[in-house]
Amino acid sequence: MASAQTVLQTSISELPLFHRGKVRDVYEIDDEHLLLVATDRLSAFDVVLPTPIEHKGKVLTQLSAFWFDKLKNIVPNHCITADFEEMPEVVRRHEVLRGRSMLVRKAEVFPVECIVRGYLEGSGWKDYKTNKQVCGRALPPGLQHCDKLLNPIFTPATKAAQGHDDQVEFMQLIGHDTAAELKSISKEIYTDASEYVLTCGLIIADTKFEFGRDKKGNIMLVDEVLTPDSSRFWDASKYEPGHPQLSYDKQFVREYLETLDWDKTPPAPPLPQEVAEATSRRYLQAYEKLTGNQLEL
Repeated sequence: MASAQTVLQTSISELPLFHRGKVRDVYEIDDEHLLLVATDRLSAFDVVLPTPIEHKGKVLTQLSAFWFDKLKNIVPNHCITADFEEMPEVVRRHEVLRGRSMLVRKAEVFPVECIVRGYLEGSGWKDYKTNKQVCGRALPPGLQHCDKLLNPIFTPATKAAQGHDDQVEFMQLIGHDTAAELKSISKEIYTDASEYVLTCGLIIADTKFEFGRDKKGNIMLVDEVLTPDSSRFWDASKYEPGHPQLSYDKQFVREYLETLDWDKTPPAPPLPQEVAEATSRRYLQAYEKLTGNQLEL
């Protein structure tokens, strides 16, 4: 059941709804700016669950803002501010948006997800068990669940298609040169962020990035970045290949859902209160470990 502090959906009558995604409600501010509002919705296996996760939207917004600032020397991003007091007056009228809203520049978003994997988990592990490959990339035999890969691998996926998408389709969609640039930027972000995250006692097992172009044609990092929704964060001190890891992300929910007799199509089953609360704690812990600060709730 949603608490008084959770937000499943927003409605801002003064602003046109630009898009409602699995997690974010996006509003149009003007011709050049959008407002991204991260709700407390959680999706798993591409299905939105009916149970909100308390504080989740604030974690996604504030953690993304932290990373956008930290990574800006690698690639520009679309974030203008996530500070509620700096928002347009029309936004500040709605207290429910505090902490979970980001004012961003509009971008022409590439229809691809740029996924970087440093460890063998999730769909990558399922692929490997089947054919010793991950998204068409051959890997050495004898690897264990959650093993560290010799080098991070780039496994892009298109948003339109189902399942794993081949890199040829990725290049056809956005062009060879752009594809090469996004691959290079993605791996640089992953490598740079992984080094920092280790100093926080965590490991980035894998992550996904989204990019777009601004009006001048420059590539920008968009959407969210290195959050518990888009990444797998593991406890480095407890890391041990051969079994699932202690994580600070939504893998906890996925593992619970795998125990149910659910075919991973809508409608999704509700989460028990203890699972929702434990997930909320993991998201808050991820924020605190990565930023060194407590989230303003």
